[in-house]
Amino acid sequence: MSKFMEWVDARFPATKMWEDHLSKYYAPKNFNFFYFFGSLALLILVNQLLTGIWLTMSYNPSAEGAFASVEYIMRDVEYGWILRYLHSTGASAFFVVVYLHMFRGLLYGSYQKPRELVWIFGMLIYLALMAEAFMGYLLPWGQMSYWGAQVIISLFGAIPVIGADLTEWIRGDYLISGITLNRFFALHVIALPVVLLGLVVLHILALHEVGSNNPDGVDIKKTKDANGIPLDGIPFHPYYTVKDIVGVVVFLFVFCAVVFFFPEMGGYFLEKPNFEEANALKTPEHIAPVWYFTPYYAILRAVPDKLFGVIAMGAAIAVLFVLPWLDRSPVKSMRYKGWMSKIWLVIFCISFVILGVLGVLSPTPGRTLLSQVCTILYFAYFLLMPFYTRMEKTKPVPERVTG
Repeated sequence: MSKFMEWVDARFPATKMWEDHLSKYYAPKNFNFFYFFGSLALLILVNQLLTGIWLTMSYNPSAEGAFASVEYIMRDVEYGWILRYLHSTGASAFFVVVYLHMFRGLLYGSYQKPRELVWIFGMLIYLALMAEAFMGYLLPWGQMSYWGAQVIISLFGAIPVIGADLTEWIRGDYLISGITLNRFFALHVIALPVVLLGLVVLHILALHEVGSNNPDGVDIKKTKDANGIPLDGIPFHPYYTVKDIVGVVVFLFVFCAVVFFFPEMGGYFLEKPNFEEANALKTPEHIAPVWYFTPYYAILRAVPDKLFGVIAMGAAIAVLFVLPWLDRSPVKSMRYKGWMSKIWLVIFCISFVILGVLGVLSPTPGRTLLSQVCTILYFAYFLLMPFYTRMEKTKPVPERVTG
């Protein structure tokens, strides 16, 4: 085996990659529960790729055959039902894990210097993931797939001058049709997965270049022993690979419970109208996107003007990209930040959840008012950050991790 590895290493840096990214990559020894979600996101990505490949083998990407092919997968393909549920539940699980992963970043300041690029690549992954989920959402060719796509694509029509032409170009037709489904299928199974995988590699490379953050926000590279090994670091393998296995097992218990017992999750993971074939002449009573898009949909509806609503929705995602330059705090972790940062993070999280709930419900004057209040609080968290992070009094950060 050693002779074989010598032969490989002479032609490909296999051992070097193993050491640089696993066995000799030193991570802080005080990782907690929130640090499971990065590896879990990678696990779900593999699940989505594998189940997606198997589903495409029986799927028919045409307006005439798409819905019937999904029913065929569910009823006649051997183990097709579990492949479909693993994929549909995996999509929601992906966003649950990614949102918790992003929350961890907000909590411990993982976006601050020198990890700005790590955060930017992470946000690009989030953007690509949203595009991937949107493209995939049309593929079952159910009522909510069709009308949800109709609503989202029509938003591009609000752009002055080029809006109408851009909308038609995205659809590939004057209305959503088989050609729209076909191009969304191509993007969903080929283009976007390639982009996602590339961004994940860049995200990990950038992370391993600057080192992982930790709940204290302390740079473990500052204190090293005589051999240059961080005193507060431990090799990622075997310590965190084994620890991550525990997280994976617990996650799989929960994930499989959902897949086998309530894969539709009461209509939130798989909406009831999506079990009816797409019909351009029959509009569902209430059109809403899948739950992971609803906070931004609520922001869109909170603004009366369509163009400004689209701008607000886009700005809600774009502002996340500039977060590393908005936070002026001298400390990273919320453990050592002042009370204003803590209160604003709580306000932001509550506002985001409320917007998510409101995005699912049909609009009423009261709900619209609440959406507007939560939208203002959502943006206030970011726009006021340069001021309250600079003004507040912070606690002294320890020289080494506290465990």
